[in-house]
Amino acid sequence: MVATQLVFMRTVSSLNMTNAYLNHKCLAKQGRYKPGSWYEKQLQKIIVSIGSGDGFTHGYDMMGLSDDSDYVSVTNQCRGDSYGSKCRSCFATAIAGLRRRCPRYKGAIIWYDQCTVEISSFDTQGKFDKDNDFCMSNTKKMNVDSFGEKWMTFLDNLVGKALKDYLYAAGDTRFGTKKLYGMVQCRTDLYNNSCRKCVGHLAVKFQDCWHGKQGARVLGSGCNFRYELYPFVSSAKPRPSLK
Repeated sequence: MVATQLVFMRTVSSLNMTNAYLNHKCLAKQGRYKPGSWYEKQLQKIIVSIGSGDGFTHGYDMMGLSDDSDYVSVTNQCRGDSYGSKCRSCFATAIAGLRRRCPRYKGAIIWYDQCTVEISSFDTQGKFDKDNDFCMSNTKKMNVDSFGEKWMTFLDNLVGKALKDYLYAAGDTRFGTKKLYGMVQCRTDLYNNSCRKCVGHLAVKFQDCWHGKQGARVLGSGCNFRYELYPFVSSAKPRPSLK
């Protein structure tokens, strides 16, 4: 479990205009592939296919290939307000980042502001990973009584909204004399209970990191949430439906 203390500054550029690198994990247990191997060739085919496909329109794409003894998949999940060209750009940046930070690893995850990209030797569709996640929080504390209870109620409301709206939701609520802005997202292939369980798992696992802080974000491969005392995502319309 990783908890990172960060001070978030309010700037105009925070509204969906940045794509900062957040974290990465090289999944050593999945092993590494050799140059020229089946894995490397199929991985490259998938990257090219996703990069030239129309999944960026919806902000999500997942593709896997297998033979008798091996499997490789790539999943790209862009933030709910970062579809189209922003999603395409983030995917390209993430792939370059993975190649540099986790060279020849069969499994790896990288997080940016606007997307999460995972390479895996397992079929991850419809599943969320309980191990590879992290938390980033503001060092300043929230001077509001019963913060945890109030935030969890707001988070639960956002999850309920996300389940009706492409598994992404953002909103705000009054918090004493302040306004709290929040966002939650689940990977597009996680539905209903899986999405809710994923968010609940992260909220409990990293409670010591986010509880009582003026801002925090918790990210996994299957879901993530964030709250701040300032708006941090744009008011763009939700991405087009996959249907």
